[in-house]
Amino acid sequence: MTSIANDPLLQPYRLKHLTLKNRVMSTAHEPAYSDDGLPKERYRLYHAEKAKGGMALTMTAGSALVSRDSPAAFGNLQAYRDEIVPWLAELTDACHAHDCKVMIQLTHLGRRTGWNTADWLPVLSASPVREPAHRSFPKEAEDWDIERIVADYAAAAQRMQAAGLDGIEFEAYGHLMDSFWSPATNRREDEFAGSLDNRLRFSFRVIDAVRAAVGPDFVVGIRMVADEDWERGLAREDGVEIARRFAACGKVDFLNIIRGHIETDAALTEVIPITGMRSAPHLDFAGEVKAVTKFPVFHAARIADVATARHAIAAGKLDMVGMTRPHMADPHIVRKVMAGEEDRIRPCVGATYCLDRIYEGGEALCIHNAATGREATIPHVIARSNGPLRRVVVVGAGPAGLEAARVAAERGHQVTVLEAASQAGGQVRLAAQNPRRKELIGIVDWRLAELERLGVEIRYDCWAEPDDLRALAPEMVVIATGGLPQPPPLAEGDDLVTTSWDILSGSVKPGGSILFYDDNGGHQAMSAAEVAATSGASVEFVSPERFFAPEMGGMNHVPYMRSFHENGVRVTINTRLLGVRREGNRLAATLGSDFASGFREERLVDQVVAEHGTTPLDELYFALKPLSSNQGAVDYEALVSGGDIFPSSNADGAFVLFRIGDAVASRNIHAAIYDGIRYAIRL
Repeated sequence: MTSIANDPLLQPYRLKHLTLKNRVMSTAHEPAYSDDGLPKERYRLYHAEKAKGGMALTMTAGSALVSRDSPAAFGNLQAYRDEIVPWLAELTDACHAHDCKVMIQLTHLGRRTGWNTADWLPVLSASPVREPAHRSFPKEAEDWDIERIVADYAAAAQRMQAAGLDGIEFEAYGHLMDSFWSPATNRREDEFAGSLDNRLRFSFRVIDAVRAAVGPDFVVGIRMVADEDWERGLAREDGVEIARRFAACGKVDFLNIIRGHIETDAALTEVIPITGMRSAPHLDFAGEVKAVTKFPVFHAARIADVATARHAIAAGKLDMVGMTRPHMADPHIVRKVMAGEEDRIRPCVGATYCLDRIYEGGEALCIHNAATGREATIPHVIARSNGPLRRVVVVGAGPAGLEAARVAAERGHQVTVLEAASQAGGQVRLAAQNPRRKELIGIVDWRLAELERLGVEIRYDCWAEPDDLRALAPEMVVIATGGLPQPPPLAEGDDLVTTSWDILSGSVKPGGSILFYDDNGGHQAMSAAEVAATSGASVEFVSPERFFAPEMGGMNHVPYMRSFHENGVRVTINTRLLGVRREGNRLAATLGSDFASGFREERLVDQVVAEHGTTPLDELYFALKPLSSNQGAVDYEALVSGGDIFPSSNADGAFVLFRIGDAVASRNIHAAIYDGIRYAIRL
């Protein structure tokens, strides 16, 4: 193992007048934690936690907006407002207290936003070329637009300097600035078109205006695409030449390198890969840009583990390595490396629940760190309880039960886990049976390692009954038994339907022809259909929704659709499964419509697989409920706002009882883990 003194990741780096204490950073991203376009408490606490965790540089904002006609696409900060300055100053001070430098990314989104929001101003771009992802038809930027936006960049940069930030970077991939660079988006016939000099004219006007506004000493960088990896886009040769020109101009201090284009979900996942995709796919390219420019180069793209990050620095490919999603999973990566606890880092499993939520209009949440974005109420480091220590029994070792056991044990309680299966993991282990999603098992493995460290006993192959619980004399009982698949409401044929669980677990082999009916909308049916289609089955995927898999974001949608298209999966939407009956040795599935009562179709297939979520496995909970002191009740107001969450309704009850995760209702992995921590932190 690399010694701390010689660890490449822990060596300081000099950037202009700044000394960055190590080589680890979080690149710009928008977690959508803003409040009225401003980085208030939630935003500040999120970045301060990463600073506390030891990183050297946090780049705030996934593109703070410089102009009003660049309305927020996903919670962006509004850098065009003077009101942002004191809030950013407070955030900067909080990070500086931990010797973490703070920068911000500035942009005009160009065509990567919508016109029918905020002030309803027209979207613009270098040319009127529509971006499929945001669907707006932009106008071509006029001379007065360009003059105005250049001035807006300079004014925004001054605000950032006034807030005490250590620097800024421009965003130039998929936004306004680089729309002038790319043949795919620049179809102009004026001084901003044609030669590379002309296509860079707007960028250098911005750089010159910003330098005039902030002076020569303020750090200014650019996060730029150096190869759009697209036959009609910016070629590698031109992109690297642009990087070389920026490096040589004397007005830019670092390059943050991107490869790819982002105008569709499919293209975006090549830039920001998700689970099942290659690790660090653009690292070597970033290293090539560094070799050509001999200039400070930053980069992030699925550098998910310390070993890869360390290699990036040690091999001289990067000067600063971005570990952005990994710091959502564990903001204390550097602290753990310094403490010799690298094995305790909570892994980023590439689930990309974080980004999918942002792009679908939510806020960034890590699939298995429920404290991220909730720092005001949930700690990342669990403190020992200052109250009485109790005997806690957790029934169920799925994600909810494992998280509750981990947190309760960190609090100092004596914890025993009872699990009916021979292995822990529940539905996470089932999800990981899809080879493309096998990394999800890291959610389970990390918790098992933590429970072993904490001395928690897990009893496998134990179908818990009330007497088993009494024998352990618990003071707290946590029911985390999860759920079992339930069929959708059918007029007939419940007993003829196979479940997604059956296919994923391998307990039922895929038939020759299969109708998958998804009345849940998450990963379950999509993943089972992918597995079946890959095995050679002929698959039709049917959804009653107007678009299918609505509980899944666009980035996770991409590999499923790639597989569906490669394997000939037929997709039918706006159609409901009404019933299933036998017809010879095959099954006849009757399909109907919510929109036309007389609509009926039949499919003759070998197998019908239906997904309708789970029904709680709650028999034990209801058997124990009358024996508990709180009758299973939870004070939700206290759970959210503070106070005793377990009202006493039976003073003679031997234990407090509550249930979490899918033992309550069918939800998802994040909900299960959030339940686990927010209840157990109160024990």
